[in-house]
Amino acid sequence: MLTLTEEATTAVKTITAQFPDTAHSGIRIQGAGSPESQFALSVVDAPEPEDAVVENAGARVFLDADAAAVLDDRVLDAQIDPAGSVQFAVTSAV
Repeated sequence: MLTLTEEATTAVKTITAQFPDTAHSGIRIQGAGSPESQFALSVVDAPEPEDAVVENAGARVFLDADAAAVLDDRVLDAQIDPAGSVQFAVTSAV
């Protein structure tokens, strides 16, 4: 299953906190078929019925079936620049 770094956990919580009316919100990742492909990320109120849910310290990430299969043994990391922009990256598990 996908794991989250501390930085990714913080980024997901920071992003979803901007939507206070959605208590069960999270980041949804839609797969593109391979680890080298880009993924579509969006903030959603809740997971789709078929989504895998990854939770870490209050951060929720929802993976569609394609993303869940491709990211099964991967790590989601994030970098937040001083302006507050977030860049996510997927790396191999160590």
